[in-house]
Amino acid sequence: MPTHSFHDRETTVHPVIEHNADFVPFDESRARTYLDAGLWRETTLPDVFASWVHRFGSRRAVVDETEELTYDELYSRVRATAAGFADRGIGPGDRVVVQLPNSVSFAVVLFALLECGAIPVLTLPAHRRREIVHLAATSKAVAYVIAERDGHFDYRALADETVAAVPSIRDVFVDGSCGSHSPLSDVVGAPRVFPRASPADIAVLLVSGGTTGLPKLIPRTHNDYEYNARASAEVCELTAEDVCLAVLPAAHNFPLACPGLLGALGVGATVVFSRTPSPDQVFAVIERHRVTVTALVPTLTHLWCEATDWEEADLSSLRLLQVGGAKLTPEIAKLVEPSLGCRLQQVFGMAEGLLNYTRTDDAPDLVIGTQGRPLSEHDEIRIVDADGHDVPAGQTGELLTRGPYTINGYYAAAEHNTTAITPDGFYRSGDQVRQLPSGHLVVTGRIKDVITRNGENVAADELEDLLLTHPGVARAAVIGVPDPAVGESICAVIVPNGSARNDSAPSVADVRAFLTAAGCAGFKLPDRVVTRPSLPVTAIGKVDKSMLVAQFTERQATR
Repeated sequence: MPTHSFHDRETTVHPVIEHNADFVPFDESRARTYLDAGLWRETTLPDVFASWVHRFGSRRAVVDETEELTYDELYSRVRATAAGFADRGIGPGDRVVVQLPNSVSFAVVLFALLECGAIPVLTLPAHRRREIVHLAATSKAVAYVIAERDGHFDYRALADETVAAVPSIRDVFVDGSCGSHSPLSDVVGAPRVFPRASPADIAVLLVSGGTTGLPKLIPRTHNDYEYNARASAEVCELTAEDVCLAVLPAAHNFPLACPGLLGALGVGATVVFSRTPSPDQVFAVIERHRVTVTALVPTLTHLWCEATDWEEADLSSLRLLQVGGAKLTPEIAKLVEPSLGCRLQQVFGMAEGLLNYTRTDDAPDLVIGTQGRPLSEHDEIRIVDADGHDVPAGQTGELLTRGPYTINGYYAAAEHNTTAITPDGFYRSGDQVRQLPSGHLVVTGRIKDVITRNGENVAADELEDLLLTHPGVARAAVIGVPDPAVGESICAVIVPNGSARNDSAPSVADVRAFLTAAGCAGFKLPDRVVTRPSLPVTAIGKVDKSMLVAQFTERQATR
């Protein structure tokens, strides 16, 4: 079937791939609106990647601590790796779980899978057995790409457990010493032309932050994700002269496409990968590569601002710091420009779609005190009360949204989609917001039972369900307690069972070890465990978490 590389741009054929029941596509009317408005360009990510190479071939594209590649060199690696994956039977529509740290290898694997028509399932380095097995099984993944290790954690052992639990996985590819698996370095084949998917089909599967139970898979199409990255790059005023630093995990939507890796490469900029956000190491990277743009969560922003008092690196190249993942307090927002010497941009969004940015021409009070306004004029916003009715202008309610880059349903989650998506196609964000006359949003809280710690969303009910399997726990409530260091700390309030009411009640170390053994990711582990004889309840018998949060917040204030 004819298609093209950048050497053959006129013969592209986009075969229509039939959507299966696991994927909810855009309806025809809205799709036509976005196409007619020029937002969608009816192209695929492999095609736009080839066009970037054609325009910026000799420029530096990606850099990590051990290597750097120009656009031409990156494209050569991508094509050879894509052929290597294809030679191992990975083809159009196959899902492949990718769990790699920030590195040139991440970029190569991402674009290689897209090139051969596979669908990357982008998981985080912090995910462990519970999340990886669930995501691999839900996606029916045929392969798994991992790093050798991260510190003391051996991903090869995790791969063994995943393969044993998920029969669909045929191959494991390891970036590093491979043990019993296949080395990623051997995934090389003769470059060739591959058929292209429909631009309306799934390009990548992102992972939700987890609002109820285990994380969900977020299907992003070629049309919507290309627009997501391109429009974000325009708002951030990226140019080929920018050097963008990825310190947050690159598989996150924020550093991947807001504008992130995709948006930066789309304008000819350079992307520098760092495996650590620690200022004692990353400040030197900023100085060495003259980094101009990067993205952080609020807790890291505070740390970076404080670190300028003792780190002597030259940060004068920085022009823009994006902050998102959790609400940035005005107190920390005010520190950015005097401490780091760059402009602040607040970003509020979700991997499911809607993005809000403060703009370069926004008044300082909007940059400091709001979480931005929608990226696109075609983003539709509703703010509703508990009954689903629109609240009066300026009032607080739940944010509902639909638009040219917001999903119409999670992947392989038909039952969950009945509540996550309204009948008329609006995504229920679970965020409480109010909208100013300027269109800017102010985030006031969450409706869903989610704790946001260091920019990661942790579903309380998932931890509660796991805690109730502990032999020493009779009842459990997991809450988020305001914490200036991490945003919200995770507190597990437990009622011990009858045999564990005295000195044998589980300690925080016991609980963390138990959850780790259950395959729970480290960022979900409770910061503290509190034992109580009972849990407060509401008039209808539900655990009164608001009372628990108020009690702990008051206790902290007293201290």
